[in-house]
Amino acid sequence: MSVALIVVTYNSAELLPDFFAALPAALDGVDGYEVIVADNASADATLAVARECWPEATIVARDTNGGYSAGINSGLAAMEPGSHALILNDDIRLGPGSVRLLVDALGDGVGITVPRLVDGEGRLLHNLRREPSIGRALGEALLGRHAGRWSATGEIVGDPAEYERSRTADWASGCAWLISAECLAEVGPWDESLFLYAEDTEYALRARDHGFTLLFVPEAHAVHLVGPSHRNPRLWAMSVWNRYRLYRRRHGAVPSFFFRTSLALGEALRALAGRKVHRAGLAALLFASARPEEVR
Repeated sequence: MSVALIVVTYNSAELLPDFFAALPAALDGVDGYEVIVADNASADATLAVARECWPEATIVARDTNGGYSAGINSGLAAMEPGSHALILNDDIRLGPGSVRLLVDALGDGVGITVPRLVDGEGRLLHNLRREPSIGRALGEALLGRHAGRWSATGEIVGDPAEYERSRTADWASGCAWLISAECLAEVGPWDESLFLYAEDTEYALRARDHGFTLLFVPEAHAVHLVGPSHRNPRLWAMSVWNRYRLYRRRHGAVPSFFFRTSLALGEALRALAGRKVHRAGLAALLFASARPEEVR
């Protein structure tokens, strides 16, 4: 079965040469594939660079920036029917043979496979996640980055040993996902109301609702150059606000009050320590001040 590699771009001209340079080795052993560039109305030379680097690519040029999910859905609509879809950020550098490894791991109820990620310096990135809960939000508020070492207290799977073996996860960072054709047909498009952030959580949990699991494939490697959300107040506010919005959709008003309170506690504690992005996150939770149009 063929694979459609869908890279979502937005002012990505500087990132694309290295992205495409990694593809030939990453596609080793894959017989049928297509590359689709789904562009969210870039104002730079993204489209020209994409055409130069990979002339065979299908270019989907959107008129507006509708967010990550909108870009993904545009790419899905353009791909050959019945293919698997490999969803990629523009700052992903796939490792040799990684696409074949991810494809081979599909099946037996596995609808989504994800690779082992490292940053630009080769350090392990914790891309596996547990389902959001009040206890985990509170644990992260009080314990910070240490919370992820225990299942009950952290959403991020933070134990490095967990990244040395194949395992399932509730969800994973959406920067590099292979979704099976069967999962795509059952689960449907990505949620465009979540302009940026939490759309990967939503899709993975919805896939699980349909009986599909997400599998971590440690043999498949990729470099992720890590985006700026933890440094940009607007992006961080969007991330925090969408975490709350998604939780409320799935759990209702009363549990969501305690989830939001736990998130706000974490943001407040870190804002008091002088971290500007967390002041923005706290404002989003208290005043619902994060809106998609702020980052378009």
